[in-house]
Amino acid sequence: MDCSIPDAHHEPSTGEELKTKTVPLDGREIPFLDKPGMTAEQAAWETILEENLGPFYLPRYLDCRHRGVETAWDYVKDDPALPRVLLIGDSISRGYTVPTRHVLAGKVNVHRAPENCGPTATAMQKLDLWLGDRNWDVIHFNFGIHDRNTPASDYLIRLEHILGRLASTGASLIWATTTPIGAGAELYEQGSSERSNGLATPLMARHGVRINDLHALTLPKLGEIQIPKDCHFHEAGYELMGRQVADAIVAALRDRGR
Repeated sequence: MDCSIPDAHHEPSTGEELKTKTVPLDGREIPFLDKPGMTAEQAAWETILEENLGPFYLPRYLDCRHRGVETAWDYVKDDPALPRVLLIGDSISRGYTVPTRHVLAGKVNVHRAPENCGPTATAMQKLDLWLGDRNWDVIHFNFGIHDRNTPASDYLIRLEHILGRLASTGASLIWATTTPIGAGAELYEQGSSERSNGLATPLMARHGVRINDLHALTLPKLGEIQIPKDCHFHEAGYELMGRQVADAIVAALRDRGR
């Protein structure tokens, strides 16, 4: 099975699924991970994933873990000597999480939120869960593709709230522009990413938030790096984004003297 998990269309996990301690995938029942051999912190992380990844992502995550395949949601054991960075975003963010970790290995503890973060409406409900109770040096975040049908006024109001909450952590913030929608993608309105960027980018600039322009990075190469008629990318696309995300994180850490 391919562990480059595509976008989800239904979330989160139901209470009944969680009671069974298995989740279905392609006619199989995928068991939850065995927690007794884990540290308390790792077991707590796995519980958060079980409760938040949803019926699409959770079985795919568990299947990859049972097979020893690296995923974006793998538990990260912090090196206390290194800065802590959080990635927040949808399935595009999930796609570049592992490449970002590889670039920054031994330099930064790179975490990501425990689900496909979806639209700003979800962030309004779950941002505290994603942030957890520890300090962050840098938070790299995006909301766009899942807000393609959100009225402009609501999108901006929610972004202002999210921005205020993230800023309250004391972390350096990086806003990632929303990547383009491929031509012919039936589920997505053409131009919706440009609309989101047109609203969000000026807001971030007014607040002095560093901007990582993933839209500009990927647009000239869509024919090579994006899945046809989709918003998602081939591995080469996520590798490309992961390098730029890592560069943006390093720059933000440098400004903090880290």
